[in-house]
Amino acid sequence: MLAMRVHAAGSPLLAEQVAVREPGALQILVRVLACGVCRTDLHVADGELPDIPFPVIPGHEIVGRVERVGSGVSRFRVGDRVGVPWLGETCGVCAYCRRGLENLCERARFTGYTLDGGYAELVVADARYCCTVPARYSDAQAAPLLCAGLIGYRAYRAAGEGSLGLYGFGAAAHLLAQISRAAGRKVFAFTRPGDVAAQQFARSLGVAWAGGSDEPPPEPLDAAIIFAAVGALIPAALAAVRKGGRVVCAGIHMSDIPSFPYRLLWGERSVCSVANLTRADAAEFMQVAAAVPLDPRVETFPLEQANVALRRLREGQLQGAAVLVPTQPPQPPQSPQPRPVA
Repeated sequence: MLAMRVHAAGSPLLAEQVAVREPGALQILVRVLACGVCRTDLHVADGELPDIPFPVIPGHEIVGRVERVGSGVSRFRVGDRVGVPWLGETCGVCAYCRRGLENLCERARFTGYTLDGGYAELVVADARYCCTVPARYSDAQAAPLLCAGLIGYRAYRAAGEGSLGLYGFGAAAHLLAQISRAAGRKVFAFTRPGDVAAQQFARSLGVAWAGGSDEPPPEPLDAAIIFAAVGALIPAALAAVRKGGRVVCAGIHMSDIPSFPYRLLWGERSVCSVANLTRADAAEFMQVAAAVPLDPRVETFPLEQANVALRRLREGQLQGAAVLVPTQPPQPPQSPQPRPVA
């Protein structure tokens, strides 16, 4: 199969022919129909995450069709459309797993990081960690739901009620803005300073205000979620939230947080992070996505143009999400249908 692999930190992905693995017990072989491009993929390609097992195939926002099933798989059948998310495996026995916190599992493995991911024509995944995706979305539209949606929704729940500031208006924020508006919440969008196009995009989705991350909002926020991997946004967000407000850091990697005066934290403000997701998160969010008519904005790229999509993401040149679409194999000809006899 064709796959885009990264061999060393900071090197471009290479298009290579890679052997197809047979699914083992409890696994499924999935033909990739679409794979979203996430900022975490940049962190993998740049070597910013620990213990990356190079060479690796990135990609953890996978929508595909089941081609083969391993022994013990009963949840999915050949031909089913499935989503393959970031959380790929957990041990089930560590202290976190026993407490129902599988997102913090000591021996978790992650799709597109410590497991080969979806920048490929096929991927093998543990069926227990895959999920169904709402039929209302096309393959490309559904792809960003698998991380921008899932982990974004976990951050959304951690933020609590009330008005919400979204720092970094990309794939996750543009979905959460729609969910928030459907729930009647006031949303404030913070973009890179001077990014007028992103601010106009945010306003088109119904946010109450959009401006640069160096600007204060017109009123104190109840909570803020930071999607941009910029540590300096934490004190900025703390300055923007009211007393008792919460700042949620939703990324897996962030630049160092600068020192800031205690007065920004005082008043029972708080800062927390969101790590990974659970299978329960996936089930709950997909129910929300089925009920709320989201409009995921996507720009598609052929699989072979993964480096172009990553560059566009790095440079902030996307509105919504980039999605890689492998070339699908030709389908066998259909038998002619018998004509009714007059």
